[in-house]
Amino acid sequence: MNLYEKFGIKTDNKVLYDTAFTHGSYSTKHDLKYNYERLEFLGDSVLSVIVSEYLYEKYPHYEEGKLTKLRANYVCQFALIYYSHELGLDKYLKVAAKESNLTKNEILSITADIFESFLGAMFLDQGWYFVKRFVSNSIFKFIDANVIFFADYKSAMKEYGDAKDLEVSYKILKECGVPHNKTFITAILIDGEEMGVGKGKNKKEAEQAAAKVAIEKLNIKVF
Repeated sequence: MNLYEKFGIKTDNKVLYDTAFTHGSYSTKHDLKYNYERLEFLGDSVLSVIVSEYLYEKYPHYEEGKLTKLRANYVCQFALIYYSHELGLDKYLKVAAKESNLTKNEILSITADIFESFLGAMFLDQGWYFVKRFVSNSIFKFIDANVIFFADYKSAMKEYGDAKDLEVSYKILKECGVPHNKTFITAILIDGEEMGVGKGKNKKEAEQAAAKVAIEKLNIKVF
């Protein structure tokens, strides 16, 4: 089944959807003048508005800060990667992985991009209500089930430190690997005492991993 049949899209603008799944590496290799980045920018905004509206209506007593945290969970990279693979969007991706020396993790993150670029293409071609129905069918079930895609452990640790008047900081213990595929090992310090160590493909990821270890040790509730 092709993309259009799968998602009930009737269009005369197939170039738009082709653009939505074309990574810059593929464009460079084949001398194309387009890639998905502009559509990704548009789709990101469309997704944010739709999810924000749903959360606003679903949780009438939540304050702005809690709604913001909830929204972040359902539009974060981890969530977008999951949606993209569940819908099979990764099968339509055009990327020149070998020529661009892209790692498996980098290609995985690209599948998050194409979920948003696909939304951008549908918004331009099919309109607001079509995209809203698509997001409703694809994402709202995870909101209703309270699925956690990403917990902001760093923010939770900061709130804990502020409440207890403790200094929370992070220290890189080690970084290894080639420039485009590094691994960072980071410690979280509470008033100078090491409380956990985590690793990740970038500094933020490593800090989140370290914060998670501290959260579990201190039995702190994230949400």
